[in-house]
Amino acid sequence: MGRTSDAKERLMAAILDLIWAGSYGTTTIDQICEKAGVKKGSFYYFFKSKADLAVAALDASWQEKRAELDALFSATVPPLERIQRYGGLCLEKQEQLKCECGFVLGCPLFTLGSEICTQETELRAKVEEILEQHRRYLETAIRDAHAAGLIQAPDAAAKSRVLGAYFEGVLTQARIQNDLAPLREMPQGMMELLGVPEAVPA
Repeated sequence: MGRTSDAKERLMAAILDLIWAGSYGTTTIDQICEKAGVKKGSFYYFFKSKADLAVAALDASWQEKRAELDALFSATVPPLERIQRYGGLCLEKQEQLKCECGFVLGCPLFTLGSEICTQETELRAKVEEILEQHRRYLETAIRDAHAAGLIQAPDAAAKSRVLGAYFEGVLTQARIQNDLAPLREMPQGMMELLGVPEAVPA
């Protein structure tokens, strides 16, 4: 029995790394294949285009991340702690990435989505779909916090959109400035947007 190839998975990992650290537009198929250690013919065996690969890579990455978010936003965790820990986890990951590559990379979804929103319809739709699923985690936590009398947020969906916009804005600011400082303020900032003056213990 022949050896199972992991070329497809390596291509998906390669494109995510390249477009996050650089950009979608400047990343070429040749660069993706070189980073993945995969021949160009194999690329076209699995994917019809760079956009096709990017959609598959984003989807696969999201499926992996969902388990982490399911645990983070578990109903067993107090609702405000879910939100604050979400901000804390983001800071932790950005600190690790800066140590590895020397830059604050921000949110890959927002960075990519902003770049390709008028060019790649299918890819834009995938980014939008994943961002919407992120927002729903926040919405559930906000709804639970309101039901528990911890905050006043009768329209949890609207409040989650505000919180999500703040979250993405801070991540983008941190990337532009190449500075982790805005992310260190984010957990408290999220609480203040929810009308919680003092951060809850994480």
